[in-house]
Amino acid sequence: MPPFTKTEFIWMNGDLTPWDSAQVHVSAHALQYGTGVFEGMRAYPTPDGPAIFRLDAHMHRFKASATAYELEIPYSVEQLSNASLEVIRMNGLEAAYLRPLAFFDSHSFAVWPKECPVSVAIIAVPGRMYFASDADRGVRVTVSTVRRIDSLTLPAYVKCGGHYTNSVRAVQEAIRRGYDDAIMLNSKGDVAEGSGANLFIVRDGTLITNDIDASIVMGITRDSVLQIARDLGVTVAIRPMSMGDIENADEMFFSGTAVEIMPITEVDGRKISDGKPGQLTKHIQKTFFDVVHGREPRYRAWLATAASERALELVK
Repeated sequence: MPPFTKTEFIWMNGDLTPWDSAQVHVSAHALQYGTGVFEGMRAYPTPDGPAIFRLDAHMHRFKASATAYELEIPYSVEQLSNASLEVIRMNGLEAAYLRPLAFFDSHSFAVWPKECPVSVAIIAVPGRMYFASDADRGVRVTVSTVRRIDSLTLPAYVKCGGHYTNSVRAVQEAIRRGYDDAIMLNSKGDVAEGSGANLFIVRDGTLITNDIDASIVMGITRDSVLQIARDLGVTVAIRPMSMGDIENADEMFFSGTAVEIMPITEVDGRKISDGKPGQLTKHIQKTFFDVVHGREPRYRAWLATAASERALELVK
């Protein structure tokens, strides 16, 4: 993702705070040990104004991630959702990337974060594409030598800041090799996911992806793709994926809030099919963008805007 553009306000600990004043002390527990959880969300321009895609689902996952680390967020899902809409409005954003963040703040250098206060922030910046490559061309990836963290060691499904050093290592290796991103295997040698996105494979018209037992983050965009595919009449298979699945794939793509729906056209120098985004990938991608921009009425419940009935419920 290209460097972000600073905005005017960040929502922090209950207040809209000027960007340069939203600061954390260097002794914060999360800075020492990675004890913070986060979300990534996008807002898109729609006929009803800027809309956050699947706001409720993101905020419930945010709270669940915090619970996994015994981190008590002192705000309800409704308060956090309202704050997200407010920070977009106050920054005058139409397309935005949002980063809710909760972390153990400054109190002690002990590994156990007992009595460390919890700080919460919601950052919103102008939305941009994650990859330099556009969605019509797709990306080139490599299978990383860095294995995905194992769920027996850490709760791999949790979006914890400390977990992402695993992804940092994988993507550093991929970029050094001349690729856009990495595909990571899990400890069993099965395919897990990308450095920050879920993976889908198309084989003989069937859309295939894996599940929580593959040590993946249970992506909200992943869940949306599965629903969209089923509604389009596509056969879906959720099962472990192997290197053989990658080698025999007709199409592949990443899904995630940051990457959206991004075709994969090459793996370790070998083209997928003809080296261009596949037809099913493009169909799902187009439908997804119609959904997030408010052009598909059947998915209107997935969009939260300041003008929507759902948003009005959240501010009561």
